[in-house]
Amino acid sequence: MTILLTGGAGFIGANFIYFELKNHPEDRIVCLDALTYAGNLTTLAEALKNPNFAFYKVNICDRPAVYEIFEKEQPDAVVNFAAESHVDRSIETPEIFLQTNILGTQVMMDACRRYGTKRYHQVSTDEVYGDLPLDRPELFFTEETPIHTSSPYSASKASADLLVGAYCRTFGLPATISRCSNNYGPYHFPEKLIPLMIANALNDKPLPVYGKGENVRDWLYVEDHCRAIDLILRKGTVGEVYNVGGHNEMRNIDIVKLICRKLGKPESLITFVADRKGHDMRYAIDPSKIHRELGWLPETKFADGLDRTIDWYLTHRDWWETILSGEYRNYYEKMYGNRETLG
Repeated sequence: MTILLTGGAGFIGANFIYFELKNHPEDRIVCLDALTYAGNLTTLAEALKNPNFAFYKVNICDRPAVYEIFEKEQPDAVVNFAAESHVDRSIETPEIFLQTNILGTQVMMDACRRYGTKRYHQVSTDEVYGDLPLDRPELFFTEETPIHTSSPYSASKASADLLVGAYCRTFGLPATISRCSNNYGPYHFPEKLIPLMIANALNDKPLPVYGKGENVRDWLYVEDHCRAIDLILRKGTVGEVYNVGGHNEMRNIDIVKLICRKLGKPESLITFVADRKGHDMRYAIDPSKIHRELGWLPETKFADGLDRTIDWYLTHRDWWETILSGEYRNYYEKMYGNRETLG
């Protein structure tokens, strides 16, 4: 089949592309990405060599351009990864989060309806549930947990989820939603916690930690997430929400200290900074439903996944160093000029 995915030059989307090309070589993968600040075409350098992969530089809010691609590619399934996703940026400039995460989602679903796409999958986040108290470790997010957002980012993702549900019910759109915990692994943009700490530690720069670093997150290795999305897309029940979690709860400060130990760097590099506005204290997902219905469980232990991640950043310094220097922004124009489609 032909799978069209958005946001494929970003972290999770790119990993999903490589997962699909490896595990379903018979399928055609079509990627739409606007290549905003976190979209990096160098990430897809190997995919671009595959004849079953095509790339379009398109903003998902551009309805005529999206429709033109649907007309040409006639996708059987759509996976919407495209999103502005950094909480700090959403606090500074909420508008672009509302445009991409809500209106962009609407455009993609309208295209699916118009061109008869057989399945639409929305990649969401556990942040739509708000947070959990640190002193109640027995509590977890389930698919029935009420939405209770804390930031413009999470509010925009929750709004998109509600819109997907409405399209499914009102128009019969064959849609599913997944809400995942924090991901980590290769190609993670170095403004997020784990890659930022790795990059800064390798350069002996300060390691900025919000507040006291006591915030708890449930970490999932990105390949496990890709496997879950693939299962939902192919075997999930239309109209359902699936929580995807790693059973790997860690305090931010403990992760930073662990990275220091693994890289042989002193903890004196850790610098505590003013806490983020509305900072959620704890995320923890109960993935029982996806295990029960689709047989999915996370396969990667956090220690093993972190080792793989650190090894990847050590052997791909050119990837993240060009990002930190800003040179990657010129890659698209330098290598591909004004070509709209690559692959």
